[in-house]
Amino acid sequence: MKKTFRIKEIWIHIIVWICLISFPVSVSFMEFGEVRFDFFYRILLTPVLVYLNYLVLVPRFLLNNKIGFYILISIAVLVSFNWVMTFTSFTAPFDRISELAKASDIRPLQNLPYVLTGIISFSFFLLGGILGVTKDFYRREKKNKEKEVQRKETELQFLRAQLNPHFLFNSLNSIYSLVRNKDHNAPEAVITLSELMRYMLYEAKQEEVPLSKEIDYIKNFVALQLLRLSNSENVKLKVSGEYNDKKLPPLLLIPFVENAFKYGTDFKGATYVDIKLKVIDENLFFLINNKIGTFKKDDKNSGIGLENIRNRLSLLYPDEHSLKINKENGFYEVTLEINLGYGI
Repeated sequence: MKKTFRIKEIWIHIIVWICLISFPVSVSFMEFGEVRFDFFYRILLTPVLVYLNYLVLVPRFLLNNKIGFYILISIAVLVSFNWVMTFTSFTAPFDRISELAKASDIRPLQNLPYVLTGIISFSFFLLGGILGVTKDFYRREKKNKEKEVQRKETELQFLRAQLNPHFLFNSLNSIYSLVRNKDHNAPEAVITLSELMRYMLYEAKQEEVPLSKEIDYIKNFVALQLLRLSNSENVKLKVSGEYNDKKLPPLLLIPFVENAFKYGTDFKGATYVDIKLKVIDENLFFLINNKIGTFKKDDKNSGIGLENIRNRLSLLYPDEHSLKINKENGFYEVTLEINLGYGI
């Protein structure tokens, strides 16, 4: 798809330049009966303005919100370009205009060729800016569509993974056991399950959610898992840092937690899952360490695959995240770092 887009972009540039060059060349031919070679000097210089703005100034300054710096550099470039043009002879079709201007006693009219040169150079410079902004618009539009598709696919896969009979039956059976034994934790377990389901069905549809709600979701998920585990003394969850004003896409962290509990039980029934979440300034550090248990992986019903998680992170936080996964000494460790200050 990138190759197709690149080919189309090249053809657009070729067609635009053919149209731009054909008009003044035809005017020169009609005026003088020939195409003067000194005219091509101007033709070869104007693309410098276009592509300097298109390839350098717009992406580096304008699109990075350095508007003041962009304006100053643009003015400097245009002034320098027109200063260079003053040392070159005016080419067709400016010859007659230049002769008329020199013969005139009106001061503003004498500067008409230079004004026309400034207008034309500014027009070509502006063309480069329009091309750069337009390209960035379509690139962002395409990226946003990819994000939306990926978000919906991830949300659907996650709901399928969680809203299945095994998950619900295990949770409900655990709650039923608490109720039957008249455990005082039964009402709290029902509330925990309802909060978890509500988050999945309603709040997870948003593009961003408060990090505090995502953390509450993880806590509720862990609490429900603890109800069904026979040996959970090695299940730990630690959250630290200032995160109340932070946001992130929903259901971004829970796949790692889900997989840790799914595969973190050994042959004796003991579960080892250590979850640490820490926020420092705009950076989120998420670490999960679980024992590689005896659970046999079911590719058909294994929830969100690692490749899908990587794709989602790449779309949401390109070059603003780090995901490392290690397997050694019977343990599975996931380390995720995200720059939450990056706008999705």
